[in-house]
Amino acid sequence: MNSETAARPPTVCVTNAKGGTGKTTIAINVAGALNERGHDVLFVDVDPQGNATEGLGLLDAYDAEPPTLFDVLTDHQARANVGDLIVEHEEMDVLPSSIDLLQAEHELTIADLLAWTKTDDSVAVDPDALGDLAINVTPDGVTGEHALDTLALALAELDGEYDFVIIDSPPFYGKLTDTAIFAAQNVLVPALTEATSERAIELLIDQIAALEGQLDITVDTVGVVANRVEQTNEDATMLSWLEEVFADYPVWEVRKRVALQRAFSAGTSIFAYEKRVDMEDVFLSIAEHFETHFETTAPEVTA
Repeated sequence: MNSETAARPPTVCVTNAKGGTGKTTIAINVAGALNERGHDVLFVDVDPQGNATEGLGLLDAYDAEPPTLFDVLTDHQARANVGDLIVEHEEMDVLPSSIDLLQAEHELTIADLLAWTKTDDSVAVDPDALGDLAINVTPDGVTGEHALDTLALALAELDGEYDFVIIDSPPFYGKLTDTAIFAAQNVLVPALTEATSERAIELLIDQIAALEGQLDITVDTVGVVANRVEQTNEDATMLSWLEEVFADYPVWEVRKRVALQRAFSAGTSIFAYEKRVDMEDVFLSIAEHFETHFETTAPEVTA
């Protein structure tokens, strides 16, 4: 674990490149459960689509004028101002996504190429020429062996006031997802209990292994959330498969509930939603596991 991640609170990236897994709903409700247990939580939305930002009722933040999270990730001079972008929510603080993040893959690719030119003498590419192709990235702003540490460096600028950081990653593999996984070095995997999930899980395992080899890090799987579970033979088969593949990790089951979507539409987790949802206990169980896994004690919650 590098010095940036070691100095920060436990950080978990909720990730699966397969679309439609309910990744963002899982991320919001895990953060809500941690808040329910008395923890101060920072929620980071690095998905350019901004689904979590919208799901927390913060569309104005998504459409805000620069500087945004895009600038924090791509302009080393803007990194120290990351705290100014944080928005308060009734359950957690939020570092919102931005429509500008649609340009982040391009910028982070150039940044990674710049790092490559600086660390490999055999690469005959002019760094200034690469910098001319970027919006924010400059050769002098890239100093490491890779440029996947931009989110980790930005989070390291924050005061250590949070008990947990939850990162919602994009539903695709790319530089943004890699920076999110690198910043967290802990992942929570949402998965649907359908056959098409098998390939997505296999790709995720391969992607994490590749990152570990490339960056000399260890990425810990905190657990798996089987989402929208119903009582069908396919669901039962997939639950058995998930428990076999992730035999060393907890697998939680979240049943299909309309109230989860209604809470999302209301801009909250199910814990701040007006009606009780029977899946609350599952998310509280995940939060309790986080406390045990990261050796964090739940604060006393006063009525």
